[in-house]
Amino acid sequence: MRYKLTFIMGAAFGFVIGARAGRERYDQLAAAAQRFAKNPAVRNAAESAAQQSKTAAVKAADTVSAKVGPRLPDALAHKVRSLRNGHGPDDDWGTSNT
Repeated sequence: MRYKLTFIMGAAFGFVIGARAGRERYDQLAAAAQRFAKNPAVRNAAESAAQQSKTAAVKAADTVSAKVGPRLPDALAHKVRSLRNGHGPDDDWGTSNT
């Protein structure tokens, strides 16, 4: 309960401070966040992290399937095989399509 109360008080404090700062300050923060996100170094770091996480997921799937083997439910076993073969979900998260 103490943590919930602390969170609510922090949110209220942030709301009051934000309301006093106004729309102009919000626009400044939003523009700074967009500049940060469009920075090539940040984009490259995000892409690298995404690729590393996909590699780690494949390794984890291999380890789990080797240990659990045939006891794995069919739907999950199919998902693990598709990850192992490199045919995971087709998404472009973490890739720059520019």
